Amino acid sequence: MSQKNRQPWDFGKFVETLSYFEVIPLLNWVQELFQGRPQDSQNKPDGDKKVGVILVAGATGGVGKRVVKSLLEKGYRVRSLVRDIEKARAILGNDTELVVADITKIETLTPLVMANIQAVICCTAVRVQPVEGDTPDREKYNQGVKFYQPEIVGDTPENVEYQGVKNLVDVAAKYLPQADVKTIFDFTQSSVNPNKFNDLSLNNLKNIWGALDDVVMGGVSSSNMIFTDNVAIFTGNVSTDNSGGFASVRTKNFQPSINLSGYEGIELRIQGDGKRYKLFVRTDSAWDGVGYSYSFDTVDGAWINVRIPFADLIPVFRAKVVKNCPAIDQSRVCSLQLMLSKFEYDGQLNPHFSPGTFALKIESIAAYGGHNLSRFVLVSSAGVTRPGRAGINLEEEPPAVRLNDQLGGILTWKLKGEDSLRESGISYTIIRPCALTEEAGGKELILEQGDNIRGKISRDDIAELCVQALQNTQACNVTFEVKATENSANHKNWENLFAGLETNK
Repeated sequence: MSQKNRQPWDFGKFVETLSYFEVIPLLNWVQELFQGRPQDSQNKPDGDKKVGVILVAGATGGVGKRVVKSLLEKGYRVRSLVRDIEKARAILGNDTELVVADITKIETLTPLVMANIQAVICCTAVRVQPVEGDTPDREKYNQGVKFYQPEIVGDTPENVEYQGVKNLVDVAAKYLPQADVKTIFDFTQSSVNPNKFNDLSLNNLKNIWGALDDVVMGGVSSSNMIFTDNVAIFTGNVSTDNSGGFASVRTKNFQPSINLSGYEGIELRIQGDGKRYKLFVRTDSAWDGVGYSYSFDTVDGAWINVRIPFADLIPVFRAKVVKNCPAIDQSRVCSLQLMLSKFEYDGQLNPHFSPGTFALKIESIAAYGGHNLSRFVLVSSAGVTRPGRAGINLEEEPPAVRLNDQLGGILTWKLKGEDSLRESGISYTIIRPCALTEEAGGKELILEQGDNIRGKISRDDIAELCVQALQNTQACNVTFEVKATENSANHKNWENLFAGLETNK
């Protein structure tokens, strides 16, 4: 192109791009000072917390509040299902998202409650207290050591332990991803909970995805990521003027990065315009580092799923293949980028490229082919199969077994709640603790199957067990009983604990 036909370069957009992606720290500081931009801690996407929500039901109970605390400490994004939001805030603090719902009323389990959930931990239970009343701090109830004649207070075991659990299971089944899928961005839920922290609201998405066009190399292409109620649209105008020819959108660096170890690749749910695009997965936080690229074709006007195996990603630096580059480190995905480019690799041309306007709609970006993990953890109770079992000596059984009929069939309904989960098709973990106590956790645990053990266990240990069950493949699709010993175990080998369990028990 001759100099007189050269298009004017947009220097302002160049500076804006470098500023958005924090390539010029001093400029970022000046903009924050004069324009009131958010501080860094509010403006950086959190890789761990962006991959969906853990929904905790019964979040204000003895086990539930500990589950919430443990999840938050491990960097999860937590949504607590509660009935009294003021009471819940006093118990749970300000670091968990609160939604008002009641599992016994299925109509309250709305799309707002279930949006973007990746797993459910259900700690709900019917309320039991001593007949003669409890102490102000519920000491009699909480200790689980000395026997007090119990009674049901409030709703019935049938409604809470069975119908409520079944309601939650039935609704969650419509929203939970497959066990081997890890959602990174679900743009169909992008309008939910606007202005909430650590969510995929429209405002927050605009602080994650930004345009990165050939203006950084003197070109004049222009693009953007537009977010609607149920889809993201990578759109703009790509031009070959000024020796340019690419437009792209890229996320800011995830902090911390996303760990996709154990997954086969990235799956895009898209509707294109017949053009060929690229996905870049970056494991280098540097602005101009190596990206792992894959080109994919679209069908004009058709929704398709595009699976991109990690093994097929090509290491690229400025459109040139990097020879002898190690395979992608799936454990530290720092950013993602979508691109429409005139070029393929090493000077080859994109066979489906044409300058002008373009639009690529995206519903979701997810990792696929992962190990099977539990999506629904249910805290039940040891002894649920013992009422009416032949050969049972009731004198040797815990009070809940002996008094099952007097307590409204509490264990019978718990078992029916378990069955609803086992029959749902959701990958699950069902934990049956022995007598729950307020004693300090950190004890050695004994896991058994067959529903025969007796003993006690701290609520601290049960909460930690719930969280660990979400992370260990051997805890998937199992039902087991658990009790604690008197021995301390500050560093549990969770993999070994789960290793001996048989599935579908």
